[in-house]
Amino acid sequence: MISTEAYTELPAVAPDATFNYGTDENQYVDLYLPQGAGLHPVVVLVHGGCWRALYGAKPLGGICRALTAAGVAVWNVDYRRNGNGGGYPQTLLDVAQAADLLSQVAGEYKLDMQRVITMGHSAGGQLALWLAARPRLNPTSRVYMPNPLLVKGVVCLAGIIDLVNAVAQNLCKDDLPLIMGGLPGDVPDHYRDASPMALLPLGVRQIHVVGDADTGILANVEPYIAAAESAGDNIQLIIVPDAGHFELVVAGTEAWKTVNAAALALIV
Repeated sequence: MISTEAYTELPAVAPDATFNYGTDENQYVDLYLPQGAGLHPVVVLVHGGCWRALYGAKPLGGICRALTAAGVAVWNVDYRRNGNGGGYPQTLLDVAQAADLLSQVAGEYKLDMQRVITMGHSAGGQLALWLAARPRLNPTSRVYMPNPLLVKGVVCLAGIIDLVNAVAQNLCKDDLPLIMGGLPGDVPDHYRDASPMALLPLGVRQIHVVGDADTGILANVEPYIAAAESAGDNIQLIIVPDAGHFELVVAGTEAWKTVNAAALALIV
């Protein structure tokens, strides 16, 4: 299994362009472009790392280039996290602003705004699903923004997606209550507006991919799958054999082949 240390030491892969959506050094997006004329479909990619400042977007450069080789542009989002200015509502608003910036550059880079999906890993899975759920937010919410980016699907990779149960499971330990501004009983509105479980049905097709050795994540994901199906969402769970948490986001692994196929299936 690929360790956390091995994942964080993956070499950075230079993007084709970088955009800032705020003044903080973590408020940026890297754009990776395929060869050839557009219009290019787009994956909005959101990294994980338990919402901690230690883990950023750069290790995902390898899969960004793998996706461009398949003809897909990648909008690789970084954002503020625990330890570098993140929290509720800042982290969610960062990701929202980064996603919405895509429409402003689509014309110049020949991006197809009718074929946009989100993809997120681990804590980024929560954020990727939340991006798809934004039209369901009440305008009174602190994380509401008008005219959100509309996406046609989500690939969620080992996502932490039922935040209330994740606290009970002690997933990410203190980092989850820290990013949410408290425990579920203390700030229920934060969890209501941030947890994909609380925002069902999302109304877009979802493919969830989890390694069979990633048992804590599976315990979080499986009740969500059942709830989403009951709510009417088009949803699929793929359990990858002989895979842990990081194999899903390292190009060249057997697990990555499954992820790549899932992204292409949603984006056509």
